[in-house]
Amino acid sequence: MHFRFMTAGESHGKALIAIVEGVPAGLALDAAAVDHELARRMQGYGRGARMKIEADAVEWLSGVRAGESLGSPIALLIRNRDWENWADVMAAEGEGEVRRRRVTRPRPGHADLVGVLKYDRLDARDILERASARETAARVAVGAVAKRLLAECGVEIGSHVVSLGGIAAKVPTPRPLLLNAAADRSPVRVLDAAAEARMMARIDEAKRAGDTLGGEVEVVADGVTVGLGSHVAWDRKLDGRLAGMLMSIPAVKGVEIGLGFEAARRPGSAVHDPIESGPALDGRGAFRRYTNNAGGLEGGMTTGEPLVIRIGMKPISTLMAPLPTVDLVTQAPAQAQSERSDVTAVPAMGVIAEALVAIVLADAMLEKFGGDSMAEFKRNQAGYLAALGARWTSLGEG
Repeated sequence: MHFRFMTAGESHGKALIAIVEGVPAGLALDAAAVDHELARRMQGYGRGARMKIEADAVEWLSGVRAGESLGSPIALLIRNRDWENWADVMAAEGEGEVRRRRVTRPRPGHADLVGVLKYDRLDARDILERASARETAARVAVGAVAKRLLAECGVEIGSHVVSLGGIAAKVPTPRPLLLNAAADRSPVRVLDAAAEARMMARIDEAKRAGDTLGGEVEVVADGVTVGLGSHVAWDRKLDGRLAGMLMSIPAVKGVEIGLGFEAARRPGSAVHDPIESGPALDGRGAFRRYTNNAGGLEGGMTTGEPLVIRIGMKPISTLMAPLPTVDLVTQAPAQAQSERSDVTAVPAMGVIAEALVAIVLADAMLEKFGGDSMAEFKRNQAGYLAALGARWTSLGEG
């Protein structure tokens, strides 16, 4: 069994839609919990005017009844309130019609130019509407369903910003137990008050200059069972699946697990995590690591230690002080199109990354334990945990 999904919809279309398959029957689902995740995605200092227009809320179209999943595909919808202002531009009717707000000056760093060439379009709006990060609202909703499934297994996923606009934040050791509760109190979702003030000042400076800022977030998943993923084939390795999913977030340019690139600069003795015996039945097979430089993954499989991933996002490609480009109609030099945009979306990117990590982990859990109902799914996991490492511990006792 797998957790699979697909999304549809354009940034200024009528709505975003997602279809989710693989959720066992009997999972309690609450629209308010999904709406909470959607609201978190819309927060963050430096967001643009679009966040003041939309009030994202999910509507269950199928697969949920009386507050529980049915085991059938779940269809959900998020309406775009801004559609009212774009109905004449985005309407499906009107063959071959050239419409207002046509985009012929592609933005450097965006999908505009490559998209119109690849799909043979005369209006880059045909590309940018789907390439827009607005689509991630649907994936956050799907991720909220995945988070609910993982919560039944004791998995908690949170995130926080570790750098923004070149300003690094200090990461407390240990991290707060309720990571999101702590991070969400900050306008930039950072755990370092001094860095918060500097980041906000940097955002103000970039806004005045018509510029944009990127940054990095860290996602942490606690309570992950040992042995998700596999070493036996390239496409089953969980680190590759996570990296691929996270790289699909618009503007994301890098993913690190554990020490990441820092591991390439150290000797092995300062990288690999020593192993010791640990308590049984804690999801780690009666073994644990002194450290977690591996970020919870070894050989493409989870170790039972917290999953720690860092994601790097480039600055948004829509600048209010546009960069040079070419007008596709005249072929003459021009200034790039200025669509409504954010100064930075790094705090929101953390929420999106949480959702995508949850989707990959939910898929790996269903792959490992299966089950048509939540009761069967949890029985399968409980049986696995009860036997985990038992052959080795019995040898030790003998």
